[in-house]
Amino acid sequence: MAAFLQCDPKEVVFLSGGTEADNLAILGTVRSYPSAQKHVITTAIEHPAVSNPCRQLEQEATEVTYVRVGSDGLADPGDIRRALRPNTVLISVMHANNETGVIQPIQDISAVAREAGVLLHVDGVQAAGKIPVDVKALGVDLYSISGHKFYAPKGLGALYVKAGTPLRPIQFGGRHERERRPGTENVPGAMALASAATAARVDLAHESQRLATLRDRLEAGILERIPDSGLNGNRAPRTPNTTNIYFDGLEGEALVIALDLQGFAVSSGSACSSGAVEPSHVLLAMGLPRERARASLRFSLGRSNTEEQVDALIGAVAECTAHLRKLSPTYTASA
Repeated sequence: MAAFLQCDPKEVVFLSGGTEADNLAILGTVRSYPSAQKHVITTAIEHPAVSNPCRQLEQEATEVTYVRVGSDGLADPGDIRRALRPNTVLISVMHANNETGVIQPIQDISAVAREAGVLLHVDGVQAAGKIPVDVKALGVDLYSISGHKFYAPKGLGALYVKAGTPLRPIQFGGRHERERRPGTENVPGAMALASAATAARVDLAHESQRLATLRDRLEAGILERIPDSGLNGNRAPRTPNTTNIYFDGLEGEALVIALDLQGFAVSSGSACSSGAVEPSHVLLAMGLPRERARASLRFSLGRSNTEEQVDALIGAVAECTAHLRKLSPTYTASA
């Protein structure tokens, strides 16, 4: 795991997944500061595993600034610098977005954090195993990962904690994991996580290029065959496996159901928000109108996907979109 993250083995804490890693990183660092008046900076596009711990801190009298992103989905390091206060103790920014795949400028943000003497936590759940991760080169203090994102069993994760970083446990019991996470360690799980990380690291360059080629094929096919569609977040660097596409005049959930009936699993937002009727908070933060945000779908590709499947998906999306638009009372084809 240390080789996967490019860190010292003592800096790795084994956990139950990305959510616990984010909670430990955010709550554990902020609560370790004795000051009653504390301030945290995060962004408006974070996963609930980050935004909800931040809201919990607000209940504990910690002030939180949610920095907006541009239309490309990128947070501006300058905006983060401007949000700094004398009592800022933590900056938390995701490495790659789970809905758009947009990769944040972490090294630039870490420079801002170092200059201010503020800790930087990065939610790397959507990045680890898809793009190279070197926590030392990134300049982060804490970095969260989730095993199932790179084919380890579900329920496994880890947190990189830079040596010397103040961190209070958020659970209480024994002195396991160097007093950072109590409870008997899941040794078989840790071994499975490390095995999956090793496999991902060995095959990273080839698999990333293969997935990027499939993603580009999917995007080109959909945009060519389906009018009034477009890409969200494509003007920024992205992970190779994720794309987010809007289909004007549709309800995204209706298209999700139609594609599901044809055997394709896609989503209209975060996989952790399935069943939600509200449009994606990520797309709204990027400035999309609510109607377009509700008409957007996330497509994620993985190790088992092939060109044949991508081509079949393009055909299914075209067919379902045409059918649903005929039924839509609001869709009018553009000239």
